[in-house]
Amino acid sequence: MGRGTFLVFEGGDASGKSTQARRIAELREAHFAFEPGDTPLGVDLRRWVLDASTPMTPTTEALLMLADRSHHVRTVIEPMLETGRSVVCDRFFASTLAYQGYGRGVDLEKLRAATDLAIGSCQPDLTILIDLPLHVANERRTFDERDRFESADLNFHERVREGYLEIAKSFGNRWFVVDGSRDEAEVAAQIDARLADLTWFDA
Repeated sequence: MGRGTFLVFEGGDASGKSTQARRIAELREAHFAFEPGDTPLGVDLRRWVLDASTPMTPTTEALLMLADRSHHVRTVIEPMLETGRSVVCDRFFASTLAYQGYGRGVDLEKLRAATDLAIGSCQPDLTILIDLPLHVANERRTFDERDRFESADLNFHERVREGYLEIAKSFGNRWFVVDGSRDEAEVAAQIDARLADLTWFDA
């Protein structure tokens, strides 16, 4: 039995990535995964990292995300892929580079090294970035002062967006950027067209 396909959806808050990731997982009969918080250990890590009332340095924030990812890869993603089942994941390593690296200012070289340690050889076959201009995201996003990321200022979210686009450029055709400002049906059509070219994507 061959290894399953690993597809990742990335994007900022209110981009619609979670909706599209769940749709594709259901359509392709793949396993849906998400980060952070997709394991019992991850539930606690997610609660800690999102709670804006808990003081936390950017480095601590990054390390908590990486701890969740390392555990997620080894207990959920890799075992599932090894059975031949495909996995569609809502966020993966690029989220940490974008949010904690570009957004918070954690040293990117060190963050990439720590990311490699966390995920090992588990690399997505394709990452779909749903890009959304900040003014559109602001119209859609619900601001929650209790959430560490939703309560961050606009400059932070702009840095995150720019970070995602830089990362996408560095990976070439292993990333596909979709205009998230279009309506949901148009975004879905763009994604479906890209996946139609992937003969290896069989759940």
